[in-house]
Amino acid sequence: MNNNRKEIQKLTLTAFFVAIQIILTVTPLGYIPLGAISITTMHIPVILAGIFLGAGTGALIGGVFGMSSMLRATFAPGITSFLFSPFITVGGISGNFSSLIIVFVPRILLGWLSGKMFRILRKRIGNLPSCSVTAAACTILHTLMVMGLIWALFGPQYAEALGIAAEAVGTVIMGVITSNGILETILAAIVIPALDKALWPTIRRMRLGE
Repeated sequence: MNNNRKEIQKLTLTAFFVAIQIILTVTPLGYIPLGAISITTMHIPVILAGIFLGAGTGALIGGVFGMSSMLRATFAPGITSFLFSPFITVGGISGNFSSLIIVFVPRILLGWLSGKMFRILRKRIGNLPSCSVTAAACTILHTLMVMGLIWALFGPQYAEALGIAAEAVGTVIMGVITSNGILETILAAIVIPALDKALWPTIRRMRLGE
C-alpha cells in the first residue's frame, strides 16, 4: 500500500514538472529578455526534478524540455530555429537529424546528471550546498553541450544564418556561453536552493528524494 502511495505521489510530482515546463514554454516566463539577450528558465524544473525525484525522472523532464524547444522552434521559428527542429527551413537552411541531437541530448543529460550529481554530493557536503553546486555545474554543462554541438554540427550554417564569417563562429559561441550561460547559471544557483529549502521537507516526508 505504501509503495503504491509513493508511486502515485511520484507520478503526481512528475506531472507537475511537466505542467511547469508547458507553462514556461507558452508564456514569456520561459525566456526572459534582458536587453540584447535573453535567458531561459526552462532548465530549472529539469534540475529540480533530478534533485527531488532522481536521475530517471530528471531525464524524462529533460526530454519534455527538448520536445517543447523543438515545438517552439517549429511553430514560432526564428533565424536559428533550424538548429532545434528538423521540420523547419529558415533562409534556405534546413534542420535535420542533427537538430534532434542538439535539442534532446543535452536536455536529457541535464536532468540525469542533476539527479546523479546531487546524490553524490549530498553525502559529502549536505543538502543545500549540493543543490547550489549541482544547479551551477549542470547549467553550465548544459550550455556547453548545446553550444558545442551547434559548433560541431552546424558551424557553417550557424554563421550563414547570423550573417557572420565562418571563422567568427567560435567567438560568437563563446559570447553566448559567457553572457546567457553565466546568467542562467547564477539564476539556477540562487533559485534552486531556495526552492529546495522550501520543498525538501515535504519531499523527504514522502520519501521521494532518497
